[in-house]
Amino acid sequence: MPLYHKLGNFPQKRHTQFEKPDGGLYYEQLFGTEGFHGHSSLLYHVHRPTQVKEIKASYSVEPKIAIGKNIKSLLFKGFELKPQEDFLDSRKAMLVNKDCTIGLAAPQKSLRDYFYKNADADEMIFIHRGKGTLRTMMGNIPFEYGDYLIIPRGIIYQIDFETSDNRLFYVESFAPFYTPKRYKNQSGQHLEHSPFCERDFKLPSELETYDEKGNFLIKIKKEGMIHEVVYATHPFDVVGWDGYNFPYGFSIHNFEPITGRVHLPPPIHQTFETSTFVVCSFCPRLYDYHPKSIPAPYNHSNIDSDEVLYYVDGDFMSRNNIEQGHITLHPKGIPHGPAPGAMERSIGKTETEELAVMVDTFRPLMVTEEAMGLDDGQYYKSWVE
Repeated sequence: MPLYHKLGNFPQKRHTQFEKPDGGLYYEQLFGTEGFHGHSSLLYHVHRPTQVKEIKASYSVEPKIAIGKNIKSLLFKGFELKPQEDFLDSRKAMLVNKDCTIGLAAPQKSLRDYFYKNADADEMIFIHRGKGTLRTMMGNIPFEYGDYLIIPRGIIYQIDFETSDNRLFYVESFAPFYTPKRYKNQSGQHLEHSPFCERDFKLPSELETYDEKGNFLIKIKKEGMIHEVVYATHPFDVVGWDGYNFPYGFSIHNFEPITGRVHLPPPIHQTFETSTFVVCSFCPRLYDYHPKSIPAPYNHSNIDSDEVLYYVDGDFMSRNNIEQGHITLHPKGIPHGPAPGAMERSIGKTETEELAVMVDTFRPLMVTEEAMGLDDGQYYKSWVE
């Protein structure tokens, strides 16, 4: 996101001496993406951010694949995923390919016993149920129902939950998340026709700075492994930073839907994009207002992408028997569209209260064993009359 932000204290000039009040120098760190080409920030640490004392254990968290080459439309009952106390233990991969991992989590307790860093992927965490604070080395972001949290790879973070009933939908992306190019001008500012603008983003605040030495456990995810690394100093020792690469939040409730006289295609709902998939927000909105309009979506062929829908709230008018927390997968290769009767029911309707998150991937998705444990077993037949 081409938005400049800063917190704390830092020198006027980059890569120059920044003296501590009691003597000595702070330690500068470039935190960037895509080599030295992408967005970056400059962080200033009390201690060297390179002090690894020990690597205690390494273990695999690679998902086990149940269906490697899928042609079947599937429905997963997400709220049947059993909650677990630990944040990382609760995260379960549902659908994966070479570009991303799509999963669910139901953590019951705050992440406080260790710190976490994803070294491979940017993370998008959608808060379906729960409230709390994302705590990071670059500042804190409060979150609640309906918030997207975008966490760039390499960010060290913890999460404080104020609730025990927490339901999260997440995507790990091996390419950075951006807001859609067509919403922005050449310098990156969101245009007047964008369904949201910079004012809507939740930026980091309340920079926590700890000058502490000891043994600080960071669990680092890299290449399908978790590595337990012990740092010699507190990971949240940043006194200040500025730049363009940082975590942020955005509420789905601040997405302003684009509507028309006839049914408009899914790109009007687009919220984020990467080079390998897009994320869309289906929000409460007025329906199409042509006198002969059919509000339900037309049948369409999934030729170029797999479509994943995560149902959040409301009555999703194009489907039957959909509940909160359900995930549907419509794979490339076969067309899909409204359930029988949905098209007819939609005629004459003036608005919808539906709320859902959609992920369209450009490569096919593999289905994990965890996902098949939540499969309803019948969804692919739901279009048969």
